[in-house]
Amino acid sequence: QVQLVESGGGLVQPGGSLRLSCAASGYSVDYYTIGWFRQAPEKDREGVSCISSPDGNVYYADSVKGRFTMSRDIAKNTVFLQMSSLKPEDTAVYYCAALAVGSVWPMVASDYDYWGQGTQVTVSS
Repeated sequence: QVQLVESGGGLVQPGGSLRLSCAASGYSVDYYTIGWFRQAPEKDREGVSCISSPDGNVYYADSVKGRFTMSRDIAKNTVFLQMSSLKPEDTAVYYCAALAVGSVWPMVASDYDYWGQGTQVTVSS
């Protein structure tokens, strides 16, 4: 059974940094495309970044390009989202998800097969 567990969210001041982790079990993280989505209150779920399988190419939404870095550690079966220069508009619940077949970019939430429970990121002074 595929499971994804996010961690690393929290409260951070504008300009600060956080690193989110997504630990996978039941499959290898280099088998599926892995994506990070976020959803703010009363907004649609937004694709933030993804790592495609098997080539490992990384894609970013324009809103986070240059500030967020996505990576994966195959040995630890974990993907990461390093977030820097955080802004209040980055406040959202962040989810990782696994895609077997579908659009790699742009990210389409309905294509993703497995989801984590989400972790809250709040950027506020």
